[in-house]
Amino acid sequence: MKDAEFKSGFVAVIGRPNVGKSTFVNEMVGKKVAIISPKPQTTRNRILGVRTTEEYQLAFTDTPGIHKPETELGRRMVQTSYHVAKEVDVVLFMTTPLKKVLKGDEIILENLKKTNIPVFLVINKIDQLPKKSSVDLTIALYQNLYPFEGVFPISVLERKNLDHLLDALLEKIPYGPKYYPEEMISDHSVSFLIQEVIREKILFLFQEEIPHSIAVVVEQILPCLEFPNYQDVYATIYVERESQRKILIGKNGDKIKEIKEKSKSDIRKILGSKVHLELWIKVKKDWKDRPNDLQNLGYSKEY
Repeated sequence: MKDAEFKSGFVAVIGRPNVGKSTFVNEMVGKKVAIISPKPQTTRNRILGVRTTEEYQLAFTDTPGIHKPETELGRRMVQTSYHVAKEVDVVLFMTTPLKKVLKGDEIILENLKKTNIPVFLVINKIDQLPKKSSVDLTIALYQNLYPFEGVFPISVLERKNLDHLLDALLEKIPYGPKYYPEEMISDHSVSFLIQEVIREKILFLFQEEIPHSIAVVVEQILPCLEFPNYQDVYATIYVERESQRKILIGKNGDKIKEIKEKSKSDIRKILGSKVHLELWIKVKKDWKDRPNDLQNLGYSKEY
């Protein structure tokens, strides 16, 4: 298909934590490219998910939830989100049904006014409303704050109105070349995807203090010499305090074993083979506020 007939473009999904951005991007791509959890600030990096058909290619960028940062890591996450929103063809500002505008959303929209990029209001989780008309208040409140190009109440969970949103996106996307190979669904490395899987399992297994204090680094991925249909994955989990290391290990190593077992299923899908997973836990005090540590742990981008 010629460029004059093929559409391609970039879409940023931006909003506060826990509005469903990662779940939405996974749904649009048709495969899991971003980890999800009920905990705020699950997404720490820019995550690209690519949807390709015969007629178009859309590159969706899942961004860290915008919040009031309390650490250097938090500040970099917020800066990443705002930077991404300036480099796309369309921005999806995602929120949830509300009876009043949250201060965090006001700040995000004020920042978006500095761009000339079309912004859609996407109100996710309408499946949680007692009746459809309940979303009208949220629409009215947010339309008073920003001149949105379109408004879309959706439910990613029930796939409500996603096709309408997709059609509207394609109207705004220019004609152009295919930027990514047809089979590509993410621009992140295998090591990054495995690190995120391990972190996702920790998010689900532990209370809030522990997950937000951990970082994961895959040290090596090697063919297993003993079992040809296996790959060996060696990864390190970093925490900020010795007490956190002990919690992650658990009594007689039961917690670290659970992390490994829950991670291996997703890692098998990423590698396309069986896997031996070795995990180490190390203390790196206050790494979230140390620029050198942040860079070494993969959080080096600043905009």
